[in-house]
Amino acid sequence: MTSQAGTGACTLNLFLLTFILGTGGTFQYGLHISLINSPAEYIQRFINTTWHHRYGSSLQPHSIKLFWSFIVSVYSIGGLLGSFMVGYLSVKFGRKRTQLYNNLASILGASLIGLSLTAGSFEMIILGRFLYGFNAGVSLNLHTMYIGECAPQRLRGMITVTVSLFIALGKLMGFVVGLRELLGSEVLWPYLMSVSCIPALIQLLVLPFFPESPRYLLIDKGDKDGCLKAMQKLWGPGEHKYELDGMLAEKKVIEGEQSKSVKDLLKDRSVRWQMFTLVLVCGFIQLIGINAVYFYAYEVFKKAGIPTDQIPYISLGIGITEILTTMLCGSLIDRVGRKILLWVNYGLIALTLTLLTVTLSLQDLYSWFPYVSSMLIFIFTLSFGLGPAGVSCVLPTEMFVQSYRPAAYVLIGTLNWLGLFILALAFPFIEEALGSFCFLIFMVYCLSMSVFSFLMVPETKDRSILEILDSFKQLNFKKQGNKKICATRL
Repeated sequence: MTSQAGTGACTLNLFLLTFILGTGGTFQYGLHISLINSPAEYIQRFINTTWHHRYGSSLQPHSIKLFWSFIVSVYSIGGLLGSFMVGYLSVKFGRKRTQLYNNLASILGASLIGLSLTAGSFEMIILGRFLYGFNAGVSLNLHTMYIGECAPQRLRGMITVTVSLFIALGKLMGFVVGLRELLGSEVLWPYLMSVSCIPALIQLLVLPFFPESPRYLLIDKGDKDGCLKAMQKLWGPGEHKYELDGMLAEKKVIEGEQSKSVKDLLKDRSVRWQMFTLVLVCGFIQLIGINAVYFYAYEVFKKAGIPTDQIPYISLGIGITEILTTMLCGSLIDRVGRKILLWVNYGLIALTLTLLTVTLSLQDLYSWFPYVSSMLIFIFTLSFGLGPAGVSCVLPTEMFVQSYRPAAYVLIGTLNWLGLFILALAFPFIEEALGSFCFLIFMVYCLSMSVFSFLMVPETKDRSILEILDSFKQLNFKKQGNKKICATRL
């Protein structure tokens, strides 16, 4: 069924909102994933120098490494806390106000790190990184929820995929500004680490001119007039009857229900398969191995004969590839559908990881294998951006009614940050023990997800949320076969 709301040309406001939300949203997450690598040497030297000035003795190398590891990992701790809080905050204050307030954490974090060198305090870097993590933990979920609820059904996939696009843009920008020719020098690293205050300020100043999520206004606040005004401002003039009827039907179904907790989500049988799908596709996304492949990229390019000083620029090529494929995913997701993009690209990633394991294992035996490994890294990045990276942004919005959606984002956000934290701690030891065979762990996950997506994930393209939930009824209640139960609870 085609959305009437999307038959006309969408106004510029929707795309401006997409840009503003992305700039202060998941762009920040991607930025800090890549940004931290460039100033590592300078920050460690600053820690040792500061310690010597305070106590008259230098730190041992393992102590410096311990401080540095904590600076890196505290970002995940902040992100985990932000993920815990986003469900409550987004219901209590609304999507828009929560996103606005969240920028204050980024601005404060940037101020602390920017002044750390002058103040001679590496503790300010730790606190700043924690605040960055909290900001990213909120934004990673809230940005997806907000923009997904603001998009008309016909453009829901394309608009929501921009969440992944801004992550990729953030990673690329982190690589760019971290180049030695720009801010990646020993003198300028505090400014480099504070650069995220710029997108935060942009969003803080511009977002107030845009409306709250229409779905939140109608379903959570019961403000039909406000909902209509928001739709008209974002989607252009018109009645938008089809979209409004869908929201009213959803509101009627959950009438009187309070916003659900993660505990409710885990216990309620009526959303069991939605939860399983969400956890496997979105919550365990770190098991695809994208960060592990990035870890190997430097050595692969080095063995391929690429000069060391040129490798950072080749790494930019990986970032650009991820951006281009995510944009391609945005143009395809509402045409070919979510399901096919998932299972096909999971399968391609599994095949690529298998071949990469072989080429890395035999890299020293054949002079041309490093070039094959380099090509496989680009293919991996392409499949990741075209499939899981883009589709995983869309599914949480489409699989849950309004009362369950915040809890769903809390769950996957928590799993994502835990996965990032555990992978950062465990992967060096796994890689040391298994070498290139460590990719087989990720290959097994991707192959399993290709089969799962093909067999169990329903297509959600061009379907209302209630129609999508109806697809899960047979799975959630297959033993009872009782439609009456399905109708009473979602």
